Amino acid sequence: MTGLKKMIRENGISYTLAGDYYIPDLRLPEEERGIGRYGRLHRDYLKGERPGTYSNLLLTGRLWTYLADLNEQAEERLDVIIRQICGKECVTEELKKQDQMEWVRRMNSIRSRAEEIVLHELIYV
Repeated sequence: MTGLKKMIRENGISYTLAGDYYIPDLRLPEEERGIGRYGRLHRDYLKGERPGTYSNLLLTGRLWTYLADLNEQAEERLDVIIRQICGKECVTEELKKQDQMEWVRRMNSIRSRAEEIVLHELIYV
């Protein structure tokens, strides 16, 4: 057994000797973007409610990219919904100048409603 090489390459995959066995040197693709809040929420949802989908994405190396894309979509959707609701409810910069506390109260309400919509549309499905 002393004649075994430390590393070999077969079929386009490199293997490292560990004891008496060759273990494949597999690497997941690197993703520069973070998964963010909505990505983490969806990951937890997949782990608990859709373990098959979670395992498939994890084993194919697409999980991180999928979650980063979903996070970006959720944040964009949140911004669009907030702008739409602000337009319908006349929450403007003029209101902000006149009564800051009222503007903050309305914006908090709008953001809360918009987050509920995003969570039900994108995260928990």
